[in-house]
Amino acid sequence: MYRPVRPAPVMPAPTASGRRLTVVQMIPALDSGGAERSTLEIGRALVAAGHWSLVISSGGRLVEQLRAEGSEHVPLDLGRKSLRTLQHVAPLKRLLAEIKPDVVHARSRLPAWMARLALRGLHPQPHFVTTVHGLNSPGIYSGVMVRGERVIAVSQTVRDYVLAHYPQLDQARIRVIPRGIDRAAFPYGHRADEAWRSAFFAEYPALAGAPLLTLPGRGTRLKGHAEAIELVAALKSRGITTRLLLLGVVETGREAYRAELRDLAAARGVADAVVMAPPRTDVRDIYAISDLVLQLSTQPEAFGRTVIEALALCRPVLGYAHGGVGELLAELYPAGRVPAGDRERLVERAAELLRLAPPIAPLTRYRLDDMQRATLELYAELAAAPSD
Repeated sequence: MYRPVRPAPVMPAPTASGRRLTVVQMIPALDSGGAERSTLEIGRALVAAGHWSLVISSGGRLVEQLRAEGSEHVPLDLGRKSLRTLQHVAPLKRLLAEIKPDVVHARSRLPAWMARLALRGLHPQPHFVTTVHGLNSPGIYSGVMVRGERVIAVSQTVRDYVLAHYPQLDQARIRVIPRGIDRAAFPYGHRADEAWRSAFFAEYPALAGAPLLTLPGRGTRLKGHAEAIELVAALKSRGITTRLLLLGVVETGREAYRAELRDLAAARGVADAVVMAPPRTDVRDIYAISDLVLQLSTQPEAFGRTVIEALALCRPVLGYAHGGVGELLAELYPAGRVPAGDRERLVERAAELLRLAPPIAPLTRYRLDDMQRATLELYAELAAAPSD
């Protein structure tokens, strides 16, 4: 098993107590997703503050970035739902005994179970933290996520959900720390460079010539791609021509789903107005040229980072008023809220926003540095207290 090397001490000491922290984050893999992004963001903040940051996962495309930003990665497959995964408990226990972390932070259910097993009998006992990133089905398996000394909820929606399904959880142990965005990466009023615009529309010529609607989201039915296609068709029937970019829907293994969407667009007479694209790194510029950013998930989301990314750029967002998306829109952009599943109201509101969208104020909350600071303060609070 890979053995991490403890880096040389950084002076001055990064905590008020004079102690440099060792924090281990555990997650199934580092490919894509909100939990994965949060893992990198906290790792970056730990390194910047002079702490030792380690991440345990099976690997993925984000490992290179994680390491470049100063964290160590320990390859261990803790996310495979198989009895074979239990074979990793012993090496995990040896690793934790060797590095003696101050905090072990689990961001997913199976890694949390593995952590619980590995932490048994360790002295000193690391502090155990969990983050609830999703609205998981309640039960014994998901219940491990409320077993942390501190349970981080990524939104008020998640906090309410957790307390409703796990009433035995001491409310003092749960902390709401919303996800945040980098203000430098999503500056208020950002405009896409003309050279970038020309290259983008040359790549996707079907998107030119009409207001652009963008729905970001991976290739899964829950993200509401069909809802967006129906919206474009309904707007067309009212004489409002638009274009639709389904950003991130092109993924390996989802070909049959994309074929369904193409058939739907053809049946509704908008095949020439819908473009499907893989995930891209230039989402800031894509949002900046979008007349509307859509968030039409058919099931409640735990947070809804795309909402604040678009609003931070001063771009209007239209979304269903449930879950974390509804929570964010209610606070930041009420004009973009529509009752979940109300397609008629969705079309009416889209037409209104395309005609004249209400102004959007600069964000004063949901900033990345706020999330990083709150999480590191939680780590320091635990490290200052005696472990069990």
